[in-house]
Amino acid sequence: MTTLLRARGLVRSYGLTPALRGVTIDLGEGEILAVTGPSGCGKSTLLHCLAGILRPDAGEVEYREHRIDTWSEAARSRLRRTEFGVLFQFGQIVPELTAAENVALPLLLAGTGRREARTAALSWLDRLGVADLADSRPGQMSGGQQQRCALARALITEPRVLFADEPTGALDSLTGEQVLGQLVRVAREQRTSVVLVTHEPRVAAYADRELALRDGQLDPTGLGLAESLPGHRR
Repeated sequence: MTTLLRARGLVRSYGLTPALRGVTIDLGEGEILAVTGPSGCGKSTLLHCLAGILRPDAGEVEYREHRIDTWSEAARSRLRRTEFGVLFQFGQIVPELTAAENVALPLLLAGTGRREARTAALSWLDRLGVADLADSRPGQMSGGQQQRCALARALITEPRVLFADEPTGALDSLTGEQVLGQLVRVAREQRTSVVLVTHEPRVAAYADRELALRDGQLDPTGLGLAESLPGHRR
């Protein structure tokens, strides 16, 4: 498997509190990687460093053999608008915009014409089963509907890597399974690599591979959450 994203010796602290203590990982092209561990172990910080949202205090992040942790904030932002997609736990869609306007936003920011961007947004909303909500605002949607819109927004640029930070954490179990199933299906279809941060074993079980963090380091036991599920096989 071709390595698409690589991190070496990542260190990150918040004041005197260490969040990452020398984490090294590889992400393959088309791979779905679950990063698991208890609250406060550094999962979200790792995702943010890999996505270029945060700069590590030490270590390196390479994407397609380009070291991106040294890039400017503007260059890393462009990367997230084109090559990367980010999906957060609470979606973070803009409350003043309709679903279609939210989904079209990355294309509009990249200079795509309004009509073309709306057409693409409607197509993605239809693909994720919420086309009827195109002209609805977030306050008129359920949590699951909002998260589907956020997923459509994250995928509309057809990113090479999708970063999903607890994407089902704010949803009930059934809705979470539905959203996660759609995420995995689209990722497989597009050969999109996924970094999936979660503390839930059933979410981790959707991944090709799981890495467990503990106290800012890879868990030396190598035991992941998904292994606790009955009948789980690696």
